[in-house]
Amino acid sequence: MPRPRNELVSLEDTPNYHCVSRCVRKAFLCGVDRDTGINYEHRREQIEKRLFTLADIFAIDVCAYAIMHNHHHEVLHVDAERAKGWTWQEVIQRWHRLYKGKVLSQRFLEEEPLDEAELNQLKELAELWRERLMSISWFMRALNEPVARDANAEDECTGKFFEARFKSQALLDEQALLACMTYVDLNPIRAAISETPETSDYTSIKRRLQAAGKGTVPKQLARFQGNDVKCKKPHPIPFSLKDYIELVEWTGRTIRPGKRGHISEKLPPIFKRLQISPEEWTDLALNFEKHFTHWIGGAEQLQQLCESKGMRHVHGSKHCRQVFDT
Repeated sequence: MPRPRNELVSLEDTPNYHCVSRCVRKAFLCGVDRDTGINYEHRREQIEKRLFTLADIFAIDVCAYAIMHNHHHEVLHVDAERAKGWTWQEVIQRWHRLYKGKVLSQRFLEEEPLDEAELNQLKELAELWRERLMSISWFMRALNEPVARDANAEDECTGKFFEARFKSQALLDEQALLACMTYVDLNPIRAAISETPETSDYTSIKRRLQAAGKGTVPKQLARFQGNDVKCKKPHPIPFSLKDYIELVEWTGRTIRPGKRGHISEKLPPIFKRLQISPEEWTDLALNFEKHFTHWIGGAEQLQQLCESKGMRHVHGSKHCRQVFDT
């Protein structure tokens, strides 16, 4: 049974979400359409640039992403405290980087004099926009709408370009977050488009590896804690960058075409912390979306979720317990 979006995306449950947007029918988002021979590869860069622009405007960090031929993935972290720390003037300025706003906000930015009633009205408007600037729904809307409009104009057609709005999965704990990030980063390898993480174009793992090779970190992406001593953000990804890269590379070798099912004896040390067997981890990297629906996490997190929402059962909870509660 479908559930309302405000239940699926609730900051009271978790700030971390996996979002997926897929094209309708056989529409091509990126790459070369085999039926028509038309190359849509330029859309990858368009989506990536838009994603980074939105991350700079919204109080939302991009933990991982992958832009595929007919869909794109994002793992997002909502930083509500950052949004609450903005002044109402800063909120208005951020909103106007995306939309025209209202006549009143336009007058304010043009430094026209406003009376007290108008200022109070503007402050109320800023609070509405503040909520939207930490909303997953508004983030994905701002990401997909320009892409869909440009694609329809390019294809000289009208109608929907993406299925519904977007699919979202709530990541309730650290294990679910890491598993989902790895699944997203390895999408091109799983689809046999790339053979290694460093050759997986338009993914967060390639951008992280390129930056690591230069001794830097990509400013467009959420930071890791641990070995990343330069990280000053209040809510970094709760793992070290070194361990994550090692884990993704190990997993990528394991699921590479012709290597599936092979488990190396040399495992990344992060497996001990996660308490997940390498066999279960490889299955996650291949079938994350297949195994889980809306909420992913350990037994304790799922129990708390059910109690808070008055539910008796969460679909996929059996598999969650098998994987995350070893």
